[in-house]
Amino acid sequence: MSGTSEIADRDPRRWEMLALLAVAELLGMSLWFAASAVATQFVARWSLSPSQTGWLTTIVQLGFVCGTAMAALLNLADVIPSRRFFAVAALSGAVVNAGLVLTDRFGLALVLRFATGFCLAGVYPPAMKMASTWFRARRGLAIGTVVGALTVGKATPYLVHALPSAGPQLVILVASACAATAAVLIGVFYRDGPYPFPPRPFAWSLVQTVIEQREWRLATSGYLGHMFELYSFWTWIPLFLAASVAAQSVKPGVASSGIVSMVAFGTIAVGGLGCVWGGLAADARGRERLVMLAMALSGACSLLIPFAFGRSLWLVGTLAWTWGFFVIADSAQFSALVTEAVPPHTVGTALTIQTSLGFLLTMVSIQLVPPLVAIVGWRWAFPVLALGPAFGIASIRRLVSFRTTRTVA
Repeated sequence: MSGTSEIADRDPRRWEMLALLAVAELLGMSLWFAASAVATQFVARWSLSPSQTGWLTTIVQLGFVCGTAMAALLNLADVIPSRRFFAVAALSGAVVNAGLVLTDRFGLALVLRFATGFCLAGVYPPAMKMASTWFRARRGLAIGTVVGALTVGKATPYLVHALPSAGPQLVILVASACAATAAVLIGVFYRDGPYPFPPRPFAWSLVQTVIEQREWRLATSGYLGHMFELYSFWTWIPLFLAASVAAQSVKPGVASSGIVSMVAFGTIAVGGLGCVWGGLAADARGRERLVMLAMALSGACSLLIPFAFGRSLWLVGTLAWTWGFFVIADSAQFSALVTEAVPPHTVGTALTIQTSLGFLLTMVSIQLVPPLVAIVGWRWAFPVLALGPAFGIASIRRLVSFRTTRTVA
């Protein structure tokens, strides 16, 4: 680590701005699973099939991909000041999410969920860039903190749903209020750091250049393995936990529903700590080692959790929380690996392609689970997700080998 980078991290305002970004991300990203947290009520209201239930999250993924692509094509992150871009996106997301309380049709709910994901494209990626303008030597920790905060934010609707008599309207409106607060915090108080990034717009002409980079292909393959597991786990673990409690012959009711929602909140939220740990470990021991370790441990959890199904909630909950810790711990580091794998003038294009491919893949993995549940039941639905980490680890190992061979040569 160079002395220059260490000096760059001495700006006295950096921790204040990182804390502000973390709080804003936590609040803004509460929109992501606002509908999924109350999926059981929507199932009863609209008589949804398991596949339709999955679309409450899947359509958010599609909206996010479309929003990210549009922002990249129009170069919005460079045309609009970061704080204004974030604030407008968060406030817009709050408005369209609140519209869920007024609709009585599943089709319209999906349109609103798509629009929410579209808006979140201006909340998630810009925040990581904004944090990076304040940090160089500890950038892994800074980005890890932001990703950790947004992870806790995604879990927030489950915490609200755990409150006695908390119905869909309360959960949805609290999420919208949180996002609106995030818009105000960033719009009023945030300023970019002393190390802004030069404009790196997306360009179709650079797509071939990016794809031709073997390092980019291997780093992105690792990311795809990670994403195959991540959002399917987050989407379906609450229903898995509910099914596990039901298998214990526990009579369903308000109390057991609240407990399951609380455990589900913890399962996703604990990933916030995982992200901070991942950022520290990546800075200290290298990104490649961190992502391979995290994927190995999360993959192991997906293979072990069937054996806890139907047993004590302490057992299945502990394993779910362990999985939640490691499944997201490496997430922030994949973007860094990609930025190191391509020429500087292609970074914007490389990250856009990587992000779009990853979230498009989550649409497949989320919808993969309901048919499996129909065939083998909830107990054995999750081991298939271990295919993602296995593929990701193999890709990153090849990346390390390729870099070592190139350095020796």
